[in-house]
Amino acid sequence: MGRRGARRAFLAAALRNPGQFGALAPSSPSLAAVIASVAPTTEAPVVVELGPGTGAMTTAIEGRLAPGARHLAIELDPRMVGFLRQAHPGLEVVEGDAVKLQALLAERGIEQADAVLSGLPWALFDDATQVSILAQVAAVIEPDGVFATFAYRTGMALAAARRFRRTLHATFDEVVLTPTVWRNMPPAFVYVCRRPRTL
Repeated sequence: MGRRGARRAFLAAALRNPGQFGALAPSSPSLAAVIASVAPTTEAPVVVELGPGTGAMTTAIEGRLAPGARHLAIELDPRMVGFLRQAHPGLEVVEGDAVKLQALLAERGIEQADAVLSGLPWALFDDATQVSILAQVAAVIEPDGVFATFAYRTGMALAAARRFRRTLHATFDEVVLTPTVWRNMPPAFVYVCRRPRTL
């Protein structure tokens, strides 16, 4: 499946459930490469994707992982789950809601992950949902692990975006913003977060 097939799948899913999609189009390879760059490249890490959509980030992550790594993707939309399973046969696709992150991982024998990378539409979530998901992310990543997610440059001034930044800083000791990825529509940047705080 090429980018054209992924775009068709994305548009079909967005039309079915517009309230679940915070993007106008799938993430560009440039943005996917930036967010995937925090995934470990050695040994056998556990890497979890939240909201992989059509798998733009999935492809970038797969290109970095060493043999023996475990790569899981948690996706809510059943048709996107089917698309991912067909397009990425080596990916462990989990149909479920990120608000149940810890339970979904525990069902698969995973207590901690080395990296959690997210394509979730945070601006569409209320405060309680944001806090719940981020608290679970903080609970499952290894002490030296990393959480990364992206946001659109154009939305930084929105109340939901400001609230999300506050929640990130309340959840993690280190929150770093990457340079803007201009080759994305719309332009975006990545939050790279480490050292979860004790909540």
